[in-house]
Amino acid sequence: MKKLLLFGMIITFCFAGYSQSSLLQTKDQRNYAVKKVRQIEQQEKFGKPTPAPASQSKFLPEEAIIGNTFYDLQSNVSCQNRIHAFDDGTIGATWTYGLAHPNFADRGTGYNYYDGANWGPYPTARIESIRAGWPSYAPYGDVGELVVSHDFANGDLFIETREQKGTGAWTESMLEGPEDQSISWPRAITSGVNNDVIQVLSITWPTANSGTIYQGLDGALLYSRSTDGGATWDPENEILPGLDANSYVGFSADQYEFASQGDNIAFLVGDSWQDFVLMKSTDGGDNWTKTVIWEHPYPFWTTGQVTDTFYCVDGAHHLAFDSEGMVHVVFGINRAVADDAGTYWFPLVDGIGYWNENRPTFSNSMDALNPYGEPGSELVEDYSLIAWSQDINNNGTWDVLGEVGLYYISPSSMPQILIDDNDEIYFVFASITETYNNGVQDYRHLWARYSPNGDFWGPFVHLTSDIIHIFDECVFPSISTGSDDYYYLVYQTDVEPGLAVRGDLDPYGENFIRFMKVPKEEVYVSIENNTAIHDYDVLQNYPNPATDATVVNVNIRKTTELSLDLVNMLGQKVLTVNVGLASPGMNTINLDVSGLPSGVYFYTVRTHDAEITKKMVIE
Repeated sequence: MKKLLLFGMIITFCFAGYSQSSLLQTKDQRNYAVKKVRQIEQQEKFGKPTPAPASQSKFLPEEAIIGNTFYDLQSNVSCQNRIHAFDDGTIGATWTYGLAHPNFADRGTGYNYYDGANWGPYPTARIESIRAGWPSYAPYGDVGELVVSHDFANGDLFIETREQKGTGAWTESMLEGPEDQSISWPRAITSGVNNDVIQVLSITWPTANSGTIYQGLDGALLYSRSTDGGATWDPENEILPGLDANSYVGFSADQYEFASQGDNIAFLVGDSWQDFVLMKSTDGGDNWTKTVIWEHPYPFWTTGQVTDTFYCVDGAHHLAFDSEGMVHVVFGINRAVADDAGTYWFPLVDGIGYWNENRPTFSNSMDALNPYGEPGSELVEDYSLIAWSQDINNNGTWDVLGEVGLYYISPSSMPQILIDDNDEIYFVFASITETYNNGVQDYRHLWARYSPNGDFWGPFVHLTSDIIHIFDECVFPSISTGSDDYYYLVYQTDVEPGLAVRGDLDPYGENFIRFMKVPKEEVYVSIENNTAIHDYDVLQNYPNPATDATVVNVNIRKTTELSLDLVNMLGQKVLTVNVGLASPGMNTINLDVSGLPSGVYFYTVRTHDAEITKKMVIE
């Protein structure tokens, strides 16, 4: 275990909300690239080869440790659905369990159940009959539950069901791959009125995992569906149109995840080296519509192909339906490049994006997903760019050691999104958090934001600011689709940033699976307020720096007079735009700055009862 040092530590005793206007990475940090090793396990059977805080909230979320594991790789990238809060107040939760390192002969699904009053004791064995891993958890039938995991030794999937959640024996069946193919890394949900339809995604083993090409794909993404508890499947191991060899070279482990809402089902797939795709069905999986959310600048990229550097999706993403059946998406953002020696990621390039089906998709421009507001970026801060690492000590710089755990994702990533019955959005992510480190590496902590509709976002809330998490790596959050006055999630804590199983190859240690219960009102930013705008309603101008023209997006909470004044460093007013009467929602103010000298300026957005000032640069 690395020596733990109180290195630059600032202990936060409260649950803090922050509103930071921009990312703070220096160019040196943003340009720091590291060669990427293979994400998926090669020998799984054998073990390891800026501004001040906007608000302060004086509570800490309720937490409980519900299990432990020495097997610390809960997912290669995106995290499965691992928890469900049922309407009757009970909760089921799962994770990949394993204590017998390094070979982990006992590995499988760890399961615990909250009966409405208490969690059960730590589990001491997996639920599967033989070695397994990568569980997805979902409600099944009226009061039952489902777990789908993989048997990597034989290349099959376990289907575990029971009619009564929390008690009784599991019924186990198998889903085998196509002839002469092994399948692994499942994602599973249930759909239909009574959650009685099992929906499963998996991939055939890529050649990197001793697999073979299947129907032209090096890692084929397969879709299966069962209406009888896994006894039969129709379709079974189907490659959906648009995901075949005519469109892609293949897919990697854990770069996909599922969501359901009655007969609406959808999944995301993609990472740094493929398109970022939404597949959606409104009829339970009979027919599918494909949307390319972000188009990769190098279609059909293969190992050995040399590329320029480009901003990209990092492979960790999540999705949810609103009450109208529209899909909302969150995704980690990073940077990538390839040469003839391999691919590279950028450990300190930071950001999380947001998109929904009402918005335009992103292009294949190298800078489309640039999170720094530079020319070519198609992201808008606090609108489509919704998360980044925070300036905890409020000194205007990002004070991190720069050595991070090797998850091969953005410093802010592992996003999870919940849309409740009121169509309000709750968003959780793991982020490298300055001032929290062990003297060698920086820790990730859990953060949250709230949005009433996806058009603007409230302050950042530090979920793991409790003193007990000073030396905790807080990762792999999974949020329940069920909520009430609270939302619920599970995550893993580790004293070492990174992994023992893969990447960092840290010494094996005990990791804990924690349950967290978060009151919505503590991360809720009221929109029923007499003020027409708040600080976070005025977005940073785009592009910034500006040359000829720039725009400022302003979210208006109620009908009001709207105007903007632009002043130079001497306080002289150089431009005024009177919008007039503005309606609630996102309003765009267009600025012509082509005749202004280069330099730093300040723009003030005014309504009848508020004014917000921000800085812009003109080149």
